[in-house]
Amino acid sequence: MGTRRLIRALGLAGIGVVGTYLLAVRPWHRRWGTTDDEATGWLPGDDFAGDADVSSTRAITIMAPARAVWPWLVQLGQGRGGFYSYERLENLFGLQIHNADRILPQHQRLDVGDEIRLGPPGSGAPSFRVAFVDTERCLVLSAPGWETGESRATWSFALHEVVPGATRLVVRFRGRSETLRERAVNRLVVEPVQFTMERKMLKGIRSRAERARASATGGRHR
Repeated sequence: MGTRRLIRALGLAGIGVVGTYLLAVRPWHRRWGTTDDEATGWLPGDDFAGDADVSSTRAITIMAPARAVWPWLVQLGQGRGGFYSYERLENLFGLQIHNADRILPQHQRLDVGDEIRLGPPGSGAPSFRVAFVDTERCLVLSAPGWETGESRATWSFALHEVVPGATRLVVRFRGRSETLRERAVNRLVVEPVQFTMERKMLKGIRSRAERARASATGGRHR
C-alpha cells in the first residue's frame, strides 16, 4: 500500500511539474526579451512554414548599429562562424562547432539556397537553406520546402535599429510537428533546450558586436 501511495504521489508531482512548465515557464521562454509588438508582429519567413505548432520569438538589445551586428549573423553555421552558444555542449554531440570571436571575411556573403549546417557533413545533424536575405536587415533560414510554404521549420533573424547606435535583434523559430508524440517531445524537450542555446547565442552576438564596436571607437560608444 505504501508503494502504491508513493507511486501515486510521484505521478501527481510529475503532473504538477509539467503543468507548471506549460502554463508558466513555457510562455515566458517562448518570448524571452521581446516586447508585445515583437512577439506578435509579422517577420519575413512567417509564411514559409504553414500550420506551425512550435514557435518562439526572442530578442535582445545590442548597443551597436545594425551594420555592425550583421556580419556576426551572416557567418552563422557549422564550418563557418559557429553559433556563439555553448560550444563545449554542442561538441559533446559531435557537431564540431567553433565559435568565432572575429568577423570572417570569407563568410560575409549569403545567397538564397546556400546551406547553413548545424553539424558536419555525414553527422546526421539537420541543415537549413537560406530562404531570404536582406542585407543588414533580415536573414531567414529554412528547412526544404519554403518555396511552396511547406517548410517544416524556419529560423528568422531581424535587425531593427531603434536609435542610432542601438539595434534590436529579433529571432523567431517556427516549426511543424507531424504527430502528437512529436509535438509533445518538441514542447517538453526540444523547446527548453533550444531556449537555453538560443539565449546564449543572442548574448554571444551582443557581446561580440559591442566589443568590436568599443574597440573600433576606442572604448566609447557614439
